Amino acid sequence: MAQTRISIAKPDIVRFFEKDGRKIYTQRDLGEIVAKQRNFWRLAMSMRVSEFILYLVAYAKLRKVSFKLPHRTETRFVWGDISHYKLAVSMKPNGYLSHYSALYLHHLTEQVPKTIYVNHEQRPHAPSAEGLVQERIDAAFKRPQRMTKNFTEYEGIRFCYVNGMHTGRLGVVELVDSLGDVVPVTGIERTLIDCTVRPMYAGGVSEVVGAYKRARNKISLNKLSVTIKKMNYMYPYERVIGFYLEKSGFPSKNIRRHRLFQPPKDGLDFYLVHGMKEKDYVNEWRLYIPKGF
Repeated sequence: MAQTRISIAKPDIVRFFEKDGRKIYTQRDLGEIVAKQRNFWRLAMSMRVSEFILYLVAYAKLRKVSFKLPHRTETRFVWGDISHYKLAVSMKPNGYLSHYSALYLHHLTEQVPKTIYVNHEQRPHAPSAEGLVQERIDAAFKRPQRMTKNFTEYEGIRFCYVNGMHTGRLGVVELVDSLGDVVPVTGIERTLIDCTVRPMYAGGVSEVVGAYKRARNKISLNKLSVTIKKMNYMYPYERVIGFYLEKSGFPSKNIRRHRLFQPPKDGLDFYLVHGMKEKDYVNEWRLYIPKGF
């Protein structure tokens, strides 16, 4: 009886999902839909959500997608075609696309990355009370940068989830991707900052400087300055940004106009990236960079 009723209701059900626009659902979402629409669709009271899902997977455009992450398995139900970007973000309700994915969506790289990066912000925590001393900086940047192990593979694409610092989604905007799906992604200025801080999530320092070059006519140095100041990093990433701006061809007079992007006066050396084996030193910026960079 339940099968007959849902078969009769199928055109109305399909029409509902075509108009709904969400495209991605959890089992709880689908349960809420069934509860609200059961009477209109005249579904049997005995029909469970799991039966409803099985029917739509078998006879309509619903697909079940399971992601095996290191500590749990996440399941989503997808209606019709959807971009990998929208699907990746759906795993973290408050997450947003960042790093290499943001570079690609803003047309700041010529590469087509096979990894999608989703930033999931941590809870706020008090900043460290320890001041910067050279020994701590050297020890921290001597080691390779820590990389997240929270990732999964789907259709040849790696979905990588990064625990980012709490910013209240600072600088996050919405873009339309190649399939027409609206996705949250870091804006250009925030993207350049994130890639400066974690270049290994952006294809490495060569990709980062390439992104700065492509961003020359797209970014506001005022907005870049305001954003990095709000992020309130312990380490002096402002000087790294200044170095990248200079290396990528921004006019020096424009860079020097911004107090944050001046060569340092704190007497401390800093590093472009973690874990460098061979290094060169840029005196003006007091910055260690990969040899030959």
